[in-house]
Amino acid sequence: MRVTRKSRLRLKAEGLLFLVLFLGAAGITAHLSTRYHTQLDWTAGGRNTLSEASQALLPRLEGPVSVTAYAREDELLRGRARELVERYRRHKPDIDLAFVNPDAAPDRVRELGVTVDGELLVEYRGRREHVTNPSEQTLTNALQRLARAGERHLAFVTGHGERNPRGRANHDLGDWGRQLEQRGFKLETLNLAETGAVPDHTSVMVLAGPRVRLLAGEVDRIRDYVRRGGNLLWLGDPGDLAGLEPLAQDLGLDPLPGTVVDPTTQLFGIDDPTITLVTHYPIHDLTRDFDLVTVFPGAAPLTVRAPPPWESEPLLTTAARAWSETGPLEGEVRLEAGKDLQGPLEIGFVLERPREETAPPRDAVAPGAPAGPRQRVVVMGDGDFLSNTYLGNAGNLDLGLNLINWLASDDLLIAVPAKTAPDTSLVLSEIAATVIGFGFLLVLPLALAGIGGFIWYRRRKR
Repeated sequence: MRVTRKSRLRLKAEGLLFLVLFLGAAGITAHLSTRYHTQLDWTAGGRNTLSEASQALLPRLEGPVSVTAYAREDELLRGRARELVERYRRHKPDIDLAFVNPDAAPDRVRELGVTVDGELLVEYRGRREHVTNPSEQTLTNALQRLARAGERHLAFVTGHGERNPRGRANHDLGDWGRQLEQRGFKLETLNLAETGAVPDHTSVMVLAGPRVRLLAGEVDRIRDYVRRGGNLLWLGDPGDLAGLEPLAQDLGLDPLPGTVVDPTTQLFGIDDPTITLVTHYPIHDLTRDFDLVTVFPGAAPLTVRAPPPWESEPLLTTAARAWSETGPLEGEVRLEAGKDLQGPLEIGFVLERPREETAPPRDAVAPGAPAGPRQRVVVMGDGDFLSNTYLGNAGNLDLGLNLINWLASDDLLIAVPAKTAPDTSLVLSEIAATVIGFGFLLVLPLALAGIGGFIWYRRRKR
């Protein structure tokens, strides 16, 4: 081809046109990338993609969701939270994520009840949920509880010296009550001598340690509430049942004499022998993924032989070294064989029964009983662990919230299938490892050196 002035100009024009078109295409692509984006998850099992259950939940959340990660300046810890929340933002862009260093805001952390480094505080429409062990399942189920439209009313029986759910005294439950309200629960006080009936919207009735005897008519109304399928949380204490013996008989509850003494607490520098530690929990929906130590001061031992169709199960069991002290708690307290009860002792029970098998038909279920198919009752031999004095100790708050969530049927967790990689590790036999090591350390370097020498020799002879 003969090169002329005209051909040169033509080639320059073609080059300039190609450059303009290339830059234009790049600019259009860059502009489109700001408006549209596509992400592909090529990992085995789609480990970086939300499960179908989580994706189905997000459209039910109308409006923004705020997630605050209380994590120190640790890129690994914050990176995990950022990666987890980003999976949700791909399907719901109005999920906001913020980070707070708990060391820089101790008052705020204490007020909100944040206990774990890396804990997530999820807020939606004025309600809050804490996620102490961030994962897709725990975050999805926190969002599910926040998405529930129906209000859940907790009726605290009053008029007999019970612990006040809004009180400020050391023995009251004000701090726990505020935590419940932040999670969307409606707290009400119920004086049965005045109202004469349990409100129809009651989700859970709470008996918080009455100090004086209830009237026979009040006990009958409580028994009727339970008989008709109502859920109940009974926070007891050592001593008299305050007139609730008929209710205890209905549930098969038999309080044992004395107060639990746990010498194990001395190992943790606790001088009060009546404080009991619980470190192990049964496999139950109420204690799912719960592994925190809980503290129970002045607990009463219990036994439950629930009559059919009730099904009972121990929830809290002391250490084997604990015992029930029936004598005065003064001076040096020792186990007296034949008089005191040797541990391990149960201080908490859960009871369930099918609502369909109760006497009234399903449309006559107890006032305010949740729509779930099972009636639920929790009996505790201690109410101090939820008091203002002890709520902030160890995992007491988390256990208290789990109790109410389970009783209010908020434990209906979304099953998020586990996603695992099939080839996360490479297992080689000894021969294969030797061959690979020998090949990379000796054969491959010698081969490269030989090829280089051969090329050098050929070029030198030219």
